[in-house]
Amino acid sequence: MSGFAARPVRVLLVDDQPLVRSGLRVLIADTADLEVVGEAGTGTEAVRLAAELRPDVVVMDIRMPGMDGIEATRLITEGTGGSGGAAGAIDGVRILVLTTFDEDDHVYGALRAGASGFAVKDMALEEILAAIRVVAAGDALIAPGVTRRLIADFVRRPGPPAAEPALRSVAGITEREREVLTLVGRGRSNGEIAEELFISAATAKSHVSRLFTKLGARDRVQLVITAYEMGLVAPPR
Repeated sequence: MSGFAARPVRVLLVDDQPLVRSGLRVLIADTADLEVVGEAGTGTEAVRLAAELRPDVVVMDIRMPGMDGIEATRLITEGTGGSGGAAGAIDGVRILVLTTFDEDDHVYGALRAGASGFAVKDMALEEILAAIRVVAAGDALIAPGVTRRLIADFVRRPGPPAAEPALRSVAGITEREREVLTLVGRGRSNGEIAEELFISAATAKSHVSRLFTKLGARDRVQLVITAYEMGLVAPPR
């Protein structure tokens, strides 16, 4: 059988509202490229299941009783939440945070904790499915009207010093990579970068992959933050 991928994207659903999980589970069941491998109603359960099931994407609610989604995201992305706290136990899992427009402060915390993307709960279910695919591929920002604003505000806020390490890495990137990073910072997809720089989509993707390695970025959201911190993109006023 020919298709998009050798296996479906494995998804862990985390939300303290069973109705939300049920709606997503039913929708995902009708797709060939996604599958639900587990569900959790608390952050603690999410960390445990992420270590056990090793999903590709965790769809993570922020507000939950006990351990919230921000702390669960941090433990999962750091790979320290597995049985016995073994580092790397949950390595490679990407987090898609589900939020609402009035939870900006929580989203900043999730971004610091290592979330790879954001979706808002009142988006169409099909759009949330598309967001899961995007995060799994590490290929583009999602809910751009929300995410770009959050990132722009995020880089103006005080937090752990990240600018200096990023600036020390500038010497290692080429002028073309700097151009690509600038466009990533402006929220461009690989296809849009290819069009603007008159290069192939494969070449654009290759440049982005090298930037991940050279800048030590886990995903595209971190590249956007780095672009702001390096001054390649100015936050909107």
